Amino acid sequence: MPEKLTISLGNILLTVAIGLLLVLLWQLKSLIVVLMIAVVIAATLAPIIQAANKLGIPRWLSVVLVYLSLIGTLTGIGLLIGPTVAEQIERLIRKLPSYLEILRSLLEDLALRLGMSEPDHPSLINQFLDIQGLTSWAIRSSQQLVVRSYSVTRGFIGSVFSLLLALLLSGYMLSSSDELLRDIVNLFPYPWDKRLLAQVEPMSQRMGGYIQGRILVSAILGIFISIGLSFLGLSELALGLAVIAGFTNLIPFFGPVLGAIPALIVAIAQEGGWTFLWVLLLFVVIQNIETYVLDPLLVGSSVKVPPLYQLLAVLGGAQVLGIIGALIVPPWVAGSSALLENLYVRPKLLAEQENTTH
Repeated sequence: MPEKLTISLGNILLTVAIGLLLVLLWQLKSLIVVLMIAVVIAATLAPIIQAANKLGIPRWLSVVLVYLSLIGTLTGIGLLIGPTVAEQIERLIRKLPSYLEILRSLLEDLALRLGMSEPDHPSLINQFLDIQGLTSWAIRSSQQLVVRSYSVTRGFIGSVFSLLLALLLSGYMLSSSDELLRDIVNLFPYPWDKRLLAQVEPMSQRMGGYIQGRILVSAILGIFISIGLSFLGLSELALGLAVIAGFTNLIPFFGPVLGAIPALIVAIAQEGGWTFLWVLLLFVVIQNIETYVLDPLLVGSSVKVPPLYQLLAVLGGAQVLGIIGALIVPPWVAGSSALLENLYVRPKLLAEQENTTH
């Protein structure tokens, strides 16, 4: 006899409670995103705090010193290269329509030489390379990503406030981590409280290792791209293009491609085909160094997340939260993989091995 579905008052109340909880979480999505960012920042800085603790420095003082050092370093870098980068990026944006027009003319000439278009009717290139349409599409796509991020943090001012709030919360998490974690895990029954507490460190290591690795890899690639573009004759915009490539490289898979496009457009518009080929070769070499050397050494060894899951994390995060999601969802996937692996996969495999041996 099949089991009958029984609807009791308890089931109804449970369903209503879950529905209200989901509505509440949706209303608090801005705060949840801030907490997610704070946890990522805390996991990234945790190894430095632990190293300072080993030197005998109190934990709260370690947090203050690390944050002051971080702010001072970022301020110094901003004062050192910030004006030059801002000026070069502004110049790039101003010249981009003319660069795209030059690119369209070059493609029209190439199509004429290959017999793909008639001299009086170069409509094929115009269809595939509509300058106004491409510019509008790029601006619209960028705005959609930014708007998704702003919709969570309620505009530019809200984004700045959310970032400051995330920094404050991460500092509190780092300074009072033991008490905070103990209070959270005590909400769970035995033995899950002990099991969850044991997973905090591996989750933090994977989340922090992901961000540390991506920042270090992006910084290294940005330096090499700047040097390479200057050597290839693009010194006028080399630093700005390198900063764009380094920042986009923080996003796995799509970031390196997006970062190479501005440099390739500038190369073919300013210097011609040979420089374009050399710049393309530069990015191909750098991308292979990242894929086969830097990522396995600095990111993959600590994250241990299959590339497919990282790709899905980037796509899902960008779809829901825009640029913010593409940056913070992958480290959360890395941390969740440690939790899933240690609490489910490994015990399951051990149980299966014990069953086969008996």
